[in-house]
Amino acid sequence: MSGIEIDRRLPEDFFAAALRDDVLKGLTADPKWLPPKWFYDARGSDLFEEITRLPEYYPTRAEREILTTRAPEIAALTRAETLAELGSGSSTKTTLLLDALQAAGTLRRYDPIDVSEAALVASGEQLRRRYPELTIHAVVTDFEERLAIPDSDGPRIVAFLGGTIGNLLPEERSVFLSRVRGGLRPGEWLLLGTDLVKDPATLVAAYDDAAGVTAEFNKNVLRVVDRELAADFDPDDFDHVALWDADAEWIEMRLRARRDLDVRLKELDLTVSFEAGEELRTEISAKFRHEGVQAELATAGFALREWWTDSEGRFGLSLAEAV
Repeated sequence: MSGIEIDRRLPEDFFAAALRDDVLKGLTADPKWLPPKWFYDARGSDLFEEITRLPEYYPTRAEREILTTRAPEIAALTRAETLAELGSGSSTKTTLLLDALQAAGTLRRYDPIDVSEAALVASGEQLRRRYPELTIHAVVTDFEERLAIPDSDGPRIVAFLGGTIGNLLPEERSVFLSRVRGGLRPGEWLLLGTDLVKDPATLVAAYDDAAGVTAEFNKNVLRVVDRELAADFDPDDFDHVALWDADAEWIEMRLRARRDLDVRLKELDLTVSFEAGEELRTEISAKFRHEGVQAELATAGFALREWWTDSEGRFGLSLAEAV
């Protein structure tokens, strides 16, 4: 992998310890919960890629529309030499930004930051073929808990796309945005994707598609727990639920027990009981308004410079400057 550096920032046992901690906390809480990061083993990642192509799931298409239109403007405004991307995954939208920065004559380096080394390597190899002169410095870390934005010369732009910030609770978002700001110099940039508040029917359909792909994705967290912690969850004992919380302005994904049941987790020496109809929360996905995004960015030390939406006003892309 000539030209690709891998910077591993996590201890070898990080994922095993984090999963054990999250599952123990979440399944002994009332109400029960599990964090959405554990959807994404290889099977979960494939399912999510399938979700992004579903007719009901508009956010990926809407964000790509904005980037296709605005990437040259982003490059001209930021003059960024380094693009750092949080939760880069397969980096499919990244090429729109890299192409624009390359055309502007400023691009020198790409720093993808993700928990999955395999995803970083795969996307890095693809990007090396497309941009043979580009320095790629990949960072393996959990950006929620161990955020690490590599230092580099010249102005940087950090991209956090896909509306993933909506998976964080408000207090978690505040901490996260402050950490991002702490990793940047004044005058550097954050490009933030946020799904917007809209009619509940459209929102719920995006998380409860007719083909049942999202239901399989939701239940995949149970398969991960079964495999990694020697548990005996049966995904068929649970129904996928997607609800709109109008007060919090977020979608909640839950798994609802179809019957009374006990689940044994051998690795934790734990038995968890569910009553029929009891729900386990697996994800929140907050939806945003322009004024709310601007206020959260300002609190963290960013000034909102540009705000764009897709042609249907479904998704927002913010360009904010560190001040």
